[in-house]
Amino acid sequence: MRPEQGAGGHYADRMADPTPGGAPPSPTVPSGPPAPGGTPRMPLRRLSWRRFLVLAAVVLLIAACAVFMVYTLGESLGLEALLIGVVAAVLPVPVLVACFLWLDRYEPEPLKYLIFCFAWGAFVSTAASLTVNEFAARQFAHFGLPAALTGVLAAPFIEELTKALGPILLLVFRRREWSGITDGLVYCGLSAVGFAMVENILYLGGYGFASGAERFGPATGAQQVIAIFIVRILLFGFAHPLFTSMTGVGLGIAARTADRRVRVLAPIAGLLLAMMLHGTWNLLPTLTQATGQPLIMLYGFLGVMVPVFFGTVGLAIWLRAWEGRLTERRLPDYVRAGWLSPPEVAALSSLGRRHAARVWARRVAGDAGVKAMRGYQFAATRLALLRDGSLRGLDTRATDRDRTAREERELLDALVAYRSFFSGRDPQAPTGVWDGNRYHLRFPDGSQRPVDAPDEPVVPIPVLLPAPPPPPPVGHPGPGWYGPPPGWPARS
Repeated sequence: MRPEQGAGGHYADRMADPTPGGAPPSPTVPSGPPAPGGTPRMPLRRLSWRRFLVLAAVVLLIAACAVFMVYTLGESLGLEALLIGVVAAVLPVPVLVACFLWLDRYEPEPLKYLIFCFAWGAFVSTAASLTVNEFAARQFAHFGLPAALTGVLAAPFIEELTKALGPILLLVFRRREWSGITDGLVYCGLSAVGFAMVENILYLGGYGFASGAERFGPATGAQQVIAIFIVRILLFGFAHPLFTSMTGVGLGIAARTADRRVRVLAPIAGLLLAMMLHGTWNLLPTLTQATGQPLIMLYGFLGVMVPVFFGTVGLAIWLRAWEGRLTERRLPDYVRAGWLSPPEVAALSSLGRRHAARVWARRVAGDAGVKAMRGYQFAATRLALLRDGSLRGLDTRATDRDRTAREERELLDALVAYRSFFSGRDPQAPTGVWDGNRYHLRFPDGSQRPVDAPDEPVVPIPVLLPAPPPPPPVGHPGPGWYGPPPGWPARS
């Protein structure tokens, strides 16, 4: 951590290198005692009346579509087949949802947005798709065209479009909540899981139990339910999330770019790719049935869908690791200015280190400490994303830059409040002050001396921070503009 050193292979060396595109942020306020009301919470956003009206309209739309789908499925399947279809279709949902939540562990999305996307796919998308597909089937029949064209031409278009509309609404009204492609995969994936769940109710309850029980009795209906469950869920349950994930990639790219052309073209390209994959998937069984050649389905599955599936999974895993490394790339700005110390940033770089930090916080501060550490890790990740967006030029208007600076300060204040629960409480670690360059440690004998940062940052976090800075001046161009306040310890 010496200024004369260049960027090296060690993490602590890179702490001293500025990030291109902006000056380092300024130091924060000192740690204080824990708040009497318990662990602090992230600042809440006020809901304007316009956003309240939009929210109310969306909730009413989802509720209306849910009632429509329950009534439609109940009328067409009957109560017994509907209940059997619901039970069978719900079984894989927790597994699929858990897979998407696993991707989102570094910066978990608000639960309300996850529920919104799932409900949108389950009710709004299915209601619109069912209506349009039935209309398309009647039109194809009217012109003497095969009914299979509905699944090849109409279904991919309307289903992928409506599944994506929910996440698109989130991008339009809550763009700052998007951290990138990972969020796009999560939001679009949950919308697709909700859609697939309701669609499976129709297949399992209608084409499975109701059809078999009507012709040969309940035993045959149960056998058909099992057969359809194996094929549609165990073998090909990834299909809908895979298709819609293409749109999620496009939306995620649009959320983290300042280029207006990319913001428009990336979601369109992702949506078109999702429609083409969906259409190809529906075309394979149609061609197989029309030609009597089962190898068409096999070759299409192995040659197209399997590579796309593993490619998408590999991308998702890589993006998950990239999101964790984002703290290593953006938070060193705050280390240089004295807001954070190298161990704090090092403890955020992987899920294993984050878990170790929570274990340590529980040891030194109990349950309140581990809750504060979770909040600290979330706020630090949000701060890295905010800094990354600012350096990418996402804040094109003065109001956006002001809001970013305000959010940055709120996150830094939250970090200070969270830190107060566990910092300086470990009797095995000396109390230290980090000045952006080296530690000033106080040892048990009362002596105090500066100590250079080690090559490999260590945890726990022996850090306290000095005097608070003055508030940023009105009209500053964004986070990181105002530097260390007068009287900050000089670097030597």
